[in-house]
Amino acid sequence: MPWVFFRMVANGRGGPLRPKPITSFIKAFKTACRKAGCPGRIPHDLRRTAVRNLERAGIPRSVAMKLTGHKTESVYRRYAIADERDFQVAVERLDAALIAR
Repeated sequence: MPWVFFRMVANGRGGPLRPKPITSFIKAFKTACRKAGCPGRIPHDLRRTAVRNLERAGIPRSVAMKLTGHKTESVYRRYAIADERDFQVAVERLDAALIAR
């Protein structure tokens, strides 16, 4: 069985460091999140982050949907969640546009 994902074994294990095959992506993902200090994340958080970054970068929605694999705009919009930073940027841009008049 070919394995796509590998992880490095921790230093405390003793012996040489060798890549160890990952047999469970979810288990490896949870371990990586916990070690990175952000437990409780799920793989779809990565997709949501990608959509938000594409939106913020001004990438056309049709291109972003192809990149993220979304087939319908309604499902894509579920991932395009606005947060406080997005609102702050929008207000600042609106203020700048009104002042420039």
